[in-house]
Amino acid sequence: MDTASTSLPDQAAPLPTSPDQLLARLDALGIQATTHSHPPLHTVEESKALRGALPGGHCKNLFLKDKKDQHWLVVALEDARVDLNRLDKAIGSARLSFASADRLWRVLGIRPGSVTPFALINDTGHKVRVVLQKAMMEHDLLNYHPLLNDRTTAIRRDDLLRFIHACGHEPAIVEFGRTGD
Repeated sequence: MDTASTSLPDQAAPLPTSPDQLLARLDALGIQATTHSHPPLHTVEESKALRGALPGGHCKNLFLKDKKDQHWLVVALEDARVDLNRLDKAIGSARLSFASADRLWRVLGIRPGSVTPFALINDTGHKVRVVLQKAMMEHDLLNYHPLLNDRTTAIRRDDLLRFIHACGHEPAIVEFGRTGD
């Protein structure tokens, strides 16, 4: 665990980019997205219980740092097994650990429970390396929080890649998280 700072982001502080600004950016890029509002969700289990028949791949997002202080955003299907001791070898990083809430706020401008590839809109310094699970990218439609965990936005796989590229990032699509990985 990242212990670089023990301060937590101010829960009252405004986000650098609001969900509405994010959706406007997607629209400006010609990306169609559908957003559903719901009570705040903090875990995959809460999401599964609440989403009903919402179509598409449902995902989890891990904001990590390695021992060389490189930041990583790892995005995978919600049921993927992510073994940090093996993932580092698959993505070419040094030893991985979860980044602190303070670091999450400073680098991606979001709070714990709302980690999402959409937060790359705030990484204007390109400090984060993006890793997308290959199995996740086999789904045509994917679901993520649009910067807050009280909504879910569905986006097509190819549009997710367009958005990530528009944010100045080149994602790595990596095989991990399947049974036996």
